[in-house]
Amino acid sequence: MTTPVQFDADLIRRYDTTGPRYTSYPTAVSFHEGFTARDLADCARGSNEEVIPKPLSLYVHIPFCDTVCFYCGCNKVVTKDHGRVAPYLDHLQQEARLLQPLFDADRRVEQLHWGGGTPTFLDEEEIRSLMAFLRDRFNLRDDDEGDYALELDPRKITPDTVALLREVGFNRVSIGVQDFDPAVQEAVNRIQPEAQTRAIYEAARRQGFRSINFDLIYGLPRQTPASFAATVDKVLALRPDRVAVFNYAHLPHMFKPQRRIDEAELPGPAEKLEILQDTIERLTAGGYVYIGMDHFALPDDSLAVAQREGSLYRNFQGFSPHAECDLVAMGISAISRVGDCYAQNVRTLDEYYARLDAGQLPVARGIRLTADDIIRRDIINEIICHGRLDISPLEKRYGLDFAEYFAAEWEALAPMEQDGLLQRSETGLVVTPVGRLLVRNIAMVFDRYLPRHQAGQRFSRVI
Repeated sequence: MTTPVQFDADLIRRYDTTGPRYTSYPTAVSFHEGFTARDLADCARGSNEEVIPKPLSLYVHIPFCDTVCFYCGCNKVVTKDHGRVAPYLDHLQQEARLLQPLFDADRRVEQLHWGGGTPTFLDEEEIRSLMAFLRDRFNLRDDDEGDYALELDPRKITPDTVALLREVGFNRVSIGVQDFDPAVQEAVNRIQPEAQTRAIYEAARRQGFRSINFDLIYGLPRQTPASFAATVDKVLALRPDRVAVFNYAHLPHMFKPQRRIDEAELPGPAEKLEILQDTIERLTAGGYVYIGMDHFALPDDSLAVAQREGSLYRNFQGFSPHAECDLVAMGISAISRVGDCYAQNVRTLDEYYARLDAGQLPVARGIRLTADDIIRRDIINEIICHGRLDISPLEKRYGLDFAEYFAAEWEALAPMEQDGLLQRSETGLVVTPVGRLLVRNIAMVFDRYLPRHQAGQRFSRVI
């Protein structure tokens, strides 16, 4: 998707409804408790029977944080007691022991991600031990060609920790920045001096991490267009390989820490749009490729390369160059995508420990995809990741008549075409520069489940 981004504030306001981020399709709100650990095991064994079994992507959820960031909507455990790590790691290893026999031993782990929470809440010995355990149980690469990443909190580590992470096999890191402005940091309870972030970034560069991501959030309290522009300029000066600029979704009814944010200090809708427009313009002028939604990457980063080559995919870690992998997730609330199913673990430590102590995989809910789900997932991924939909390959792949199968959806796209968000033809559709910021709206047309969930306002706003 090489088209530039064209900002149309009036159109954005008109289309700024709520909607899924499509890290999966069907989305997690469609998962149900009728899906059990047995279903996940069946799907895992079935994935070994494919003509060419997919490589694996491992996700490990480390939920612990020693302070709470008020904006955070992640599933986390806020504690100062480091002693809570050991029992969690013991149970994480038990989960891995139950999962590992379900997958053929020769299925190589092409992607590994530790998320949180704060993965670097673990001390150095725990990091070594967990990585060694995963290597013992799964077929991790012994070269540097995999995509092995974790999320860093610069407040909790030193350059020596960065060196250790590189030593044990990580080659990509995501650094939580959010905003360099001290006033904003104070408002969200995340005091992180710029020098601290810079020191960890420079340590990662010295250690040869091949991709470094910065996470930013716009729409936080006390932000102004000018203050966030200053943050973006500081990011440009450091030049990480990737930048994620997330829209802060203020949902205090769902996330208790957000109740400690003063709503009067949040930027208004007009200010947020100004921040977004300026950020996109600054990053793209600075040489970054707009991957889509909230992600930017330098042209030689693997995300940008995958998008140019047509292999970009979207999963629960965001955009990924590893569309070919089955995702095996471990830890509380972690979501696996194996074969044609999704499976999510229980959300609390007590439930997680109880299931594993009983010798059971800690699956709480999930879904087996229908043939229709698989077709629509493919379409939504093409639209969001590549800004297009080619009808002929889709018809050949699934043996369908697109015009007949999606007659209602095709007609529903007509108003968007009139507004200039896309162009339709007999061969498919192409998202226009104006439509790139509203690509979620276009994808939503093909979401069969959306009408039943949208009334409950269970999604963030698209902009």
